[in-house]
This record gives sequence, C-alpha cells and structure tokens, in this order.
Amino acid sequence: MARSLFVKICGITNEDDALLAAAMGADAIGMIFAASSRRVTAGVARDIVRRLPPEVLSVGVFRDEKRERVVDIANTIGLRAVQLHGHESAEDTRWVAERVPNVIRAFGVSDPALTPSRLSAYGEVSLLLDSPAPGSGEAFDWSLIDELALGRGFVLAGGLTPANVARAVGRVRPWGVDVSSGVEARPGIKDPVKVQQFIANARAAHELLHRDDDPGAPESHYDWSHDDGAGVGNRRPRGDR
Repeated sequence: MARSLFVKICGITNEDDALLAAAMGADAIGMIFAASSRRVTAGVARDIVRRLPPEVLSVGVFRDEKRERVVDIANTIGLRAVQLHGHESAEDTRWVAERVPNVIRAFGVSDPALTPSRLSAYGEVSLLLDSPAPGSGEAFDWSLIDELALGRGFVLAGGLTPANVARAVGRVRPWGVDVSSGVEARPGIKDPVKVQQFIANARAAHELLHRDDDPGAPESHYDWSHDDGAGVGNRRPRGDR
C-alpha cells in the first residue's frame, strides 16, 4: 500500500482554525513563533495543542531563535514537533532534535546545504523544501528540485494553493505538502473551503500517482501519533529512511 500524503496546515493562529484543519484531515498544524503577522503567543499555542486530536501533529515554527528557547517553548507547551525555518546550524539542529520528539528542518531550494553529504550533518530530521526566500509564500520553479538529487523524501512548501497543489504533487512527488497563506481568507485566518479543497486535491493527486502500486507493499507513512513525547530524538517517515 502506498503511504498517504502528509499534509500540514501552517500559520494557525486560533483554536477554530486548528480544529477545522484537523477535521478536514490535516496530519499536522503549524504555529509560528517567529516575527510574522501569523505569530502566536505561548498561551494561545498551549490552548490549541490541548484541543487537538492526538493523531494531529502540533508543530512550532521558529526562525533563528536560540536553541534553548526553542526547546523550552516546545516542551512547556507540549509541541510534538518543531520546524526550524531560518539559518540554524547543523549542530544546533541536532541539539534540538535530541530534546524534542520531531524536528523539521526547512531550506530554501537554492540553499547550498541541499546536498546528501551536507544534509547528513543535520542528523535524523525531516526535510522541508521552500522557495529561495523561505517563508515568503511564493511559488518557485519546481524543476530546481530535479537538480538537487537529494535521494530522500521531503515536504514541499512555497506558494502552494488549492489550484496548484495537485500539479505540484504530480510533478515533484513529495512525501508531504505544507501550506499557509494559500488557504487563508485573510492573513492569519483560514478559509474553510480552501482548506478542504487543498487537502482533497493534494490527496487525490497522490492517490493517482500510486494507483498502480503493489497492493501488498507495506505502508510507509509515519504515524506521528505513536511518538511517546519523551524528546528522545527525531523520526522521519519510515519510507524515507
């Protein structure tokens, strides 16, 4: 069986939007702790985390924050993952990954660190590919990914919308997709119709890609709900190891 597509709805600022994304089938919701019009306070994030179904991954997004603060916020609030979306070093990334259950390391697609040998220095972290200006919400030329020859799976971000996500999934074949502004009614507030369409279009494109897969093949999508929350290190989806 082909794994299901991992879908993360990011830029969540309130409980209603978090529960909406979960009800629509999102695997993860992201809350931003960096400078942004979508930035949340620790108190708001804590309330959101407490309301989420256990199978939905709560992700805190940080950019160039001190590693000790990242870990403190994550463990105090109860986040099950952090996303490092700045210029965090390989050493700091590994340090954080030893102290929180899951780490997603974001890179702009033109980042020189995107080679198999350099990425290995970051340890067992999940990979997210964004536009050359990470966090800008701008789409980029997906053919740039072809030149990377990463040899591993990744989450695709950067200017995704309900209108282009199916094409992105078919063209790039990521193991996951990440969206924020592309499903908003206005900055920081999600549009229920766009969220539903985005998830449906992404999953339909993924199923189309894998409709001829061997039905006896093992499921390779990581079940994040099995994390024990003990902060013993990061895990990638099994199919990407």
